[in-house]
Amino acid sequence: MANTVDAVHAGDFIADRVREDNSTGRYQGRVQTRFPPEPNGYLHIGHAKAITADFGIATEFGGSCNLRLDDTNPDTEDVEYVESIIDDIAWLGYTPANVFYASDYFTALYEWAEVLIQTAKAYVDDQDADTISAQRGGFGKPGIESPYRERTPAENLRLFRAMRAGEFADGSKVLRAKIDMQAENMQLRDPVLYRIRRSQHHRTGDAWVIYPTYDWAHGQSDALEGVTHSMCTLEFEAHRPLYDWCLEQLPLPYEKPQQLEFARLELTHTVTSKRRLRKLVDDAIVTGWDDPRMPTLVGLRRRGYPAAAIRAFCKHIGVNKTNSRHAVEELEAFVRTELNQSALRRMAVLRPLKVIIDNWPTDSAGEPIVEWFTLNNNPENVNDGTRSVPFSGTLYIERDDFAETPPPKFFRLSPGREVRLRGAYLITATDVVKDLAGEVIAVHCTYDPQTRGGDAPDGRKVRSTMHWVSVDHAVTAVVKCYERLFNAELPGERTGEPLDDVNPDSCLTMLECKVEAALQDSAPGEVVQFERLGYFCKDLETPMLFHRTVGLKDDWANAQRRNSKV
Repeated sequence: MANTVDAVHAGDFIADRVREDNSTGRYQGRVQTRFPPEPNGYLHIGHAKAITADFGIATEFGGSCNLRLDDTNPDTEDVEYVESIIDDIAWLGYTPANVFYASDYFTALYEWAEVLIQTAKAYVDDQDADTISAQRGGFGKPGIESPYRERTPAENLRLFRAMRAGEFADGSKVLRAKIDMQAENMQLRDPVLYRIRRSQHHRTGDAWVIYPTYDWAHGQSDALEGVTHSMCTLEFEAHRPLYDWCLEQLPLPYEKPQQLEFARLELTHTVTSKRRLRKLVDDAIVTGWDDPRMPTLVGLRRRGYPAAAIRAFCKHIGVNKTNSRHAVEELEAFVRTELNQSALRRMAVLRPLKVIIDNWPTDSAGEPIVEWFTLNNNPENVNDGTRSVPFSGTLYIERDDFAETPPPKFFRLSPGREVRLRGAYLITATDVVKDLAGEVIAVHCTYDPQTRGGDAPDGRKVRSTMHWVSVDHAVTAVVKCYERLFNAELPGERTGEPLDDVNPDSCLTMLECKVEAALQDSAPGEVVQFERLGYFCKDLETPMLFHRTVGLKDDWANAQRRNSKV
C-alpha cells in the first residue's frame, strides 16, 4: 500500500545495498521492510528515525513495509501500547502494508524450534538464568558448556514438549541453541531461545506458557513475512551472526532476509530509554507519556510538533553507520521552519499589564469607541487571509514591555517614550498606577489619532512595536511554557544516572493570560504563532489551554553562525 508522504531517503549505504540486490536479481527485485517495535511503551523521537527509514526505503524502491508488533514478552506489553504505536505511525504519515504480530507466529516458531532439536541444534537446559549467564564467560574469558548440553534429541524433544504443556515451573528450564560456547561473539554462546513464563498475553491469553526470545522470533518472523531488508539500529549488529545462523538451520518459505544496521537517533537534553521514560511517568515527574516535555511522539504531538517537521528532520540527518548525538535545537529549527509557513498569527499577552489611553474617544453615552483593525493571519501565506481585531481605550500589554525606570537599550514603553502598538496607533506613557506593595498595575498613556495603522504622517520613527489585546474583548487562557526536561546536555554524564539531571523547573504555568477571542475557534491540536512570543499548540482536550511548542528565536541557526566564526 502506498504511503501518503514522499519517500524519505534512508541513507546511501542501505539504498546502495538495495540497488545492488535489485541489479543481481536477489529477491527477484522485491523490496519488503518492516518496523518491529515491542509494545512495552510509547514510541519516541528515536523510533521516528527508524520509521522513516523502514517506510522510506520501501517507498523509494516501490516496495512495501509492514508494522510488526514484537509481542514476545507478556510481562511488559499491553494493548494500550499497541494502540498508541498504530496511532503514532498514522499520525507521522505512514500506512503499513500489513499489521502483524510476532504472536501470529507462535505456532510456527515452536515447530521450527522442534526442527532445531531434532537436528541436534538445540537443547533443554535445567540451569537457572544466573548460572547460564556466568557460564557464558566474557571477552577473553572462555565459556563453560552446560552439563545438559549433550542430551539426546529425543530427550530434548520430550522435555521441550513438556515445557509447552506447562509441566515445569517458571524459570526451571530453557531451550538453548547449540552453537559454540567458545565463540568470540558472545551472542553465539548457546543463546536462550525459549523460556517458561506464565503470564497473561494481550492476544493469546494463557494459551502459551513458553515464549520465544527476541533473537528466535525476529529473524524467523522476517522470513515468514517475506521481508528482504531487515533494518535495525547498531546495538543489534552483534546479533546479526545469530540472526543468520538461526535462519540457515530452517526450511524457509522465501530467500533468507538480510539484517542491516544503522545508527540510532540521540538528541541533547533528551533521554529515550523506555525504562527511564516509564520512571518519569511512574514517579509523577511528568504528567504522563503524552506530557509535552516528553520525547514520545504523543508528547511531541501534544506540544505541537508537526509530523512533517519530524519527517524532514529525520530525512536531513539521514542514516549512517556511526552513532552521534544531534542538538535538540536542530530538531526545533525544523519545527520552526514548518510552523512559520503553516501557523496562523494571533496576539496573546501572557503576563498582562493594563494600559489606559486617557484621550481615547467615547460615544454619546460616554462609552469608549471600538475600532477594528485588519491584520494578516499569516504574512507567509496570503491564502490564509485576514482577520478583524478590536481596539479600544483599555488594553493589555506584556508586563515585560514596560519599565518605569528603563535599563540601557530598553526601547519599549516607559514614561515619556512613544511606541507602536502592532497595526494600531502610536502611544506615549504618561503615568503609572501602583498597588500598596508598589507594583505597577496600570499605565496611563495618550495616543496620536494621526497614526492609525502604526505610522506617523510626519515620518517620525519609534524603536519598538508591541502586541496587545483589547481588555473588553480579551479571553482568558492558560499557557504552559517549557524549558528543557533535562538540564544537562548529556543527561547522566556526571553521575551515570540521567534522571539525576531532571530540571525541576521545566514547566511554567501561567493562569491569567489574555488572548484574542479568535483563539476560541482554534481547533484542538492546532498550532498558532503568538506574535513576538513563539508558537503555541491548543491542547487536544482542555479548552483554552495552550502549550508552547517552540520560541521564535532560532538557537540552531545562531549556533551555526557562531561555529562558522570559530
